Amino acid sequence: MKQISNFANRLREAATEQGCSLSELADRVGLSRQTISAYATGMRQPKPPTLAALAAALEVSPDWLSGYNVDKRRSPAPGLRSPRITDDVVTFPIIGEVAAGYDHPALEDWSGDTVDIPRHYLHGRRSDDYFVLRVIGDSMYPLYMDGDRVLVLRQSTLRRSGDIGVILYDGDQATLKKVEYVPGEDWLKLIPINPSYPPRTITGSDLEQCRVLGVPRLLIRESL
Repeated sequence: MKQISNFANRLREAATEQGCSLSELADRVGLSRQTISAYATGMRQPKPPTLAALAAALEVSPDWLSGYNVDKRRSPAPGLRSPRITDDVVTFPIIGEVAAGYDHPALEDWSGDTVDIPRHYLHGRRSDDYFVLRVIGDSMYPLYMDGDRVLVLRQSTLRRSGDIGVILYDGDQATLKKVEYVPGEDWLKLIPINPSYPPRTITGSDLEQCRVLGVPRLLIRESL
């Protein structure tokens, strides 16, 4: 494939066509405004999982967004965007993975796997308020185990220090952790439940790369 443009130009073009500001795009994908600004000015290049998430949000092909001479529009996978709903059950796509560990890219990449969630577990909310991820790793054992599926309620804050959340940090790393913080102070701590893993403290400017994507509301575990 021939590259005829660059990522920053294509990102700005696609966002303009969507009528989407960079701040709105950052919120859609779960990035900080500092990160999306660095992408749009060419100061930083996204890793493949982040590129895929941006392309999905902008409804364009990842290769086109990278600057290649290919068709602009992506070919959406059936069922990826909207859960399938019946009277009693919502069928969610498992849109990616979240690490019960560290240094795992945030990934929105539907493989075709789905999970059926009884509607009453949504507690009257819209299905679009939730998404389902697969847990990898064992740093949150025994509460969450490798291979578990988790129904996550989309929200950008935690109610209190000590809550468990799906956290995006360092721009595009995703993790499931207990989060401790003191309101007004310039730090937070990501704490595994499994004592074999150390906590990680995020401070200062690194907090600008850190966001809450949601909180787990339902654990789905296959019986052995």
